[in-house]
Amino acid sequence: MEKDVVLEVKNLSVAFEREAVLRGISFSVKRKEALAIIGPNGAGKTVLFRALLGLVPYEGTIAWADNIRIGYVPQKFMVDRGAPLTVKEFFLLQTEHFWMPQKEFLFHLEHELRLVGLDPIILEKPVGELSGGQLQRLLVSWAMLRHPDVLLFDEPTAGIDVGFEETVYQLIHRVQDERGTAVLLISHDLNFVYRYAQKVLCVNKDMVCHGSPQEVLKPEELARLFGSGKLYLHEETKG
Repeated sequence: MEKDVVLEVKNLSVAFEREAVLRGISFSVKRKEALAIIGPNGAGKTVLFRALLGLVPYEGTIAWADNIRIGYVPQKFMVDRGAPLTVKEFFLLQTEHFWMPQKEFLFHLEHELRLVGLDPIILEKPVGELSGGQLQRLLVSWAMLRHPDVLLFDEPTAGIDVGFEETVYQLIHRVQDERGTAVLLISHDLNFVYRYAQKVLCVNKDMVCHGSPQEVLKPEELARLFGSGKLYLHEETKG
């Protein structure tokens, strides 16, 4: 594995009950690099993340760099709306596995909450009372707490306000620059992909492509990937 490579995947395939979901996927991700994963619904993008995290069986090779720290933001997170657990308690469940005393941990946590646009006063609020947007922000800060080397985002802005979309995008760019974090992000927002990703991985049952946004986000390639439906493309991708 090359020095700056944090993840190398070779010929990855995943099948459930003998039905192939992913076939022959190969790519690598370097430190500070953002890889966007695009494709139609049901193409196996979330399954790819689950394979990378070792949650489903697969064939092929998934090689992470040594001592890598991984943060993961799922697309959906089920919450018991009747549970009395506060946001502070939600996070303090992690302190026994953390590297700092509780007082320092809470100071660090408040900093991470502010990065995603949450006032630390939310720490006293029951998790079950959070709005969908607040919960999604919370999950992003949870994933960032340990300053991971790699962040996996599964549609982090799905179903949330436009203001938070821009917050997430700026945050991704910031952790790349300031912390050297590599980012793997599943997204249907092609404008974001064009603006922020250095590499793009296209996933579909019948095709796989990997390259720069300029190479991949061409009308003819997107038509092959998504079918003949109408696509709203970034102005720079239109021929």
